[in-house]
Amino acid sequence: MPKSQSRWKCWGHLCVLLLAAPTYAEVVDADTNGFISRHTLVLAAPPQRAYEVLTQQIHLWWDASHSYGANAQAFSMDARAGGCFCETLPGGGSVEHMRVVNVQPGASLTLRGALGPLQEMGVAGSMQFVFEPHAEGSLLTYRYSVGGYYPGGLNGLAQPVDQVQLGQLQRLQRFIAGGGVRD
Repeated sequence: MPKSQSRWKCWGHLCVLLLAAPTYAEVVDADTNGFISRHTLVLAAPPQRAYEVLTQQIHLWWDASHSYGANAQAFSMDARAGGCFCETLPGGGSVEHMRVVNVQPGASLTLRGALGPLQEMGVAGSMQFVFEPHAEGSLLTYRYSVGGYYPGGLNGLAQPVDQVQLGQLQRLQRFIAGGGVRD
């Protein structure tokens, strides 16, 4: 698929999710220069196992409609400082979605970069996953902070990006619970 078609496809997915998404998104701050999205979820696995599913089995729960190659099996994460959260593409191509910058196995993971259509903007993001023990397994606190420049401001992108990320987190939650990842 040509790059321009792929870009529009990603934007289309963001728009569809915005219209169909639940209303409990947690954008905790948004203005023209950036936004912060935060979610807390209970995962039905202890922190170490939840961390392993996040980092080692991303290809099993990631939503393929939020990829450049429409294939979740093409995702991988090298969970070490400097490692890549990447996607391989047909024909030998690849996408670096984010770079791993801080790893505390079973406790936290921090990535830097811009996902999807944000990659083509003058923005940068920091995404953090923190795992804590919880009576039902673990408590995952997720935070994505995006800042930079985009004509018209970034505040209008906060909700659509937050909804996509919430959907991915809920897929992770369902996968860990053994409920599969229905699309």
